[in-house]
Amino acid sequence: MAIINGTQYIERIDHLRSNVWINGERVVGKLSEHPAFAGAIRSQARLYDAQHDPTKQPVLTFHTSTGELAGASFLRPMTKEDLEHRRLAFQEWARLTAGMMGRSPDYMNTAVMALASAADFFGQQHPSYAEHIERLYERAVANDLSFTHTFVNPQVNRSLGYMEEDGGPIAAKVVRETADGLLIKGARLLATQGGMTDELLVLPAGGTLLGDEYMYAFSIPSNTPGLKFVCRPPLAAGTSSFDAPLGSRFDEIDAMVVFDEVLVPWDRVFFYKNAWLAKELDEETHLSIMLLHQVLARRIVKTEFFLGAVELLSEAIQIGGYQHVQEKIGEIAAALEALRGMLLASELHAKPDRRGTMVPDAAPLYVAAFLYQRLYPRFADIIQLLGASGLVCLPTEADFSSPLRPDLDRYLQAATLPAEQRVRLFRFAWDMAMSAFGTRQTLYERFFFGDPARFATTFYHRYDREACAEIVRQFLDSEQP
Repeated sequence: MAIINGTQYIERIDHLRSNVWINGERVVGKLSEHPAFAGAIRSQARLYDAQHDPTKQPVLTFHTSTGELAGASFLRPMTKEDLEHRRLAFQEWARLTAGMMGRSPDYMNTAVMALASAADFFGQQHPSYAEHIERLYERAVANDLSFTHTFVNPQVNRSLGYMEEDGGPIAAKVVRETADGLLIKGARLLATQGGMTDELLVLPAGGTLLGDEYMYAFSIPSNTPGLKFVCRPPLAAGTSSFDAPLGSRFDEIDAMVVFDEVLVPWDRVFFYKNAWLAKELDEETHLSIMLLHQVLARRIVKTEFFLGAVELLSEAIQIGGYQHVQEKIGEIAAALEALRGMLLASELHAKPDRRGTMVPDAAPLYVAAFLYQRLYPRFADIIQLLGASGLVCLPTEADFSSPLRPDLDRYLQAATLPAEQRVRLFRFAWDMAMSAFGTRQTLYERFFFGDPARFATTFYHRYDREACAEIVRQFLDSEQP
């Protein structure tokens, strides 16, 4: 089969009939027709359709060893050209979503590829685990599968010494081993697009719960018995693309995943009860680095949209002549160029690992992620500062179809745009930075790779500072004139 189209994706998700709950009710009927999910599912379908566009297909696909076309995000990079191919594919898809879909399929496809590229690592515990992750990858490529994932435990008590009391589990754990597989009970958080994908990939959560019963990794179909997705409320359900140009199309519903004694077959498990493997997983598979590469490619496109939005706002109301406006727009432009440079540097200095996988240079990718947690809220601030009161009182699509139209046309026009186009532009900016969707995006980008302070610590320990320290030592030890 290899690449699918949008219709096939929608039909497959609808056919699953996964156990999805929202606003206190279980979703019945087709998920793609539910107002909370319809916009994002249609937008995701467009990504799959783009793979069949003759003008985009060379970028969005690659030929497998069997000659089939597969999604480029499944491509295991063996050369720097492969990394470039992946980057161009990431950004081609991101432009169809304004960079707003952080869990578009290429994100988790990248994770599956990275894990499978180091299959022998999992095989150190048992040869079957290597076979399981390889089969998962092969199945994903052959069927163009989509994945959501979860590796965060519920925030019951985040103190350093917290351990769960005896009794019913809260964080999902193995409660029993059977001849058929593992029985999982408890919950995990932040399955973005929960219920909207073919499968759920579960990786070790880390943290303070380090017992064997919490050390596992597997992938199961989203409709596995006992698996439940409890979704947050939608942010723009039923809203037109005029009123919520981003939220109505790209609201990826976040979910808590409840495991009610879910049976995970042994052939779906590729990691279990091994503290050393848990500790070394990221380093051996380069999972974080490969994901950072995909995320930075998407974030660059998202930043391009921010820069384009503030430039159009400036033109519309003729504020570009003010120095403080130029400074603010320049901030976003400078950030954009810095991010572009870091992405290219990561590819330029990429090196093959011992398995032959071409791995981007980690340093610029970690720098970009470290900075973006701070840059993104500033982008939203700049939208608010430049749009000012123009973002507060915005009529709806219905208003423009009412007897109010003459008043709106007269009083809401811009220097360079008629009223309806001006409002459409300002609603776009509002949805980026002020709506429920926009503020969720800010929180999402801040915590994309976890707690900013913890990520900063990770960056600190990963970054080689010794070379610079040695330069200073040599300077101080040298003879002075």
